[in-house]
Amino acid sequence: MKKLKLVSLFALAILSFGACNQGTTTTTTNNAPATNTGSNGNAAPAGKTFKLAFVTNNASDFWTIARKGVEKADAELENVTVEFKMPGEGTAAEQKRIIDDLISTNINGIAISPVDPDNQTQLINETAKKALVITQDSDAPSSDRAVYIGTDNVAAGKQAGELIKEALPNGGKIMLFVGKSDAQNAKERAQGIREELQGSNIEIIDTRTDDTDRARAKSNAADTLVKYPEVAALVGLWSYNGPAILNAVKDANKAGQVKIICFDEEDETLVGVKEGAIYGTVVQQPYEFGYQAIKMMRAILNGDTAQVPASKQIFVPTQSIKKDTVEAFQTKLKELRGK
Repeated sequence: MKKLKLVSLFALAILSFGACNQGTTTTTTNNAPATNTGSNGNAAPAGKTFKLAFVTNNASDFWTIARKGVEKADAELENVTVEFKMPGEGTAAEQKRIIDDLISTNINGIAISPVDPDNQTQLINETAKKALVITQDSDAPSSDRAVYIGTDNVAAGKQAGELIKEALPNGGKIMLFVGKSDAQNAKERAQGIREELQGSNIEIIDTRTDDTDRARAKSNAADTLVKYPEVAALVGLWSYNGPAILNAVKDANKAGQVKIICFDEEDETLVGVKEGAIYGTVVQQPYEFGYQAIKMMRAILNGDTAQVPASKQIFVPTQSIKKDTVEAFQTKLKELRGK
């Protein structure tokens, strides 16, 4: 099936806004009552408010950018109220507790980034009988979710693979790092990297996971540098992996010697790119994940499914940021954050 490329409402460089990411935030535009609507049900009557929720897969700074998009859509739409749920532990069990709580409040729509999509398919299917469910950031393609909005993670993985080949023109051994290897976005990024590296002299030693624990993410990188002194590059697949790897490499006095390729635009990652300690990072548009997810749920609940492609996948483009482009990118981010 043909996959739809989402045309961003903002320039690709306009990716992020600063925001506080402590705990769970509820944003409310009005206090009109809500009528529960499942994905197979009828839209709420005119004059009623749709209750929507955006559920992340961890408490990374990455999601503070998505929150800004959620808040923007919430402010623009008159008949929605939105809750932003950020699980601190980043586990499937915690996501289930959040979803159960939301369903008990007669939520109309949930946009979730599933931590373990294969094992959360039944949960998503059961939830979809009671409320509209879409996925964002990480997909669960075998579930009854209405649509996925986020990165084409295989394509993003291939972009990372291109950076790896540029950084290691003569080949070498690399290690991959991620929070959970069974998350759909993690699997697809790794797939894209492997596809891009086929036929090269670059060997992937293994993938190390950290269960979204930043201290463990750093120790995984540090252990790799000791166990595999010949390793040529460390590759982080989730946003916080970049800073964790960077700090481990600096502690080992191997900055610039061991190449780093990562994802997303955490401030420490961008500083590392500017310094030359990180070769490059593949940035997404989490702002668009939040903005488009809320607008899409409201449209579907209003009976408008024209924007949902046959593939049920809407892809938001990604971009590679390297030393020659990072300063302009940082400047734009600072402007948008009011810094």
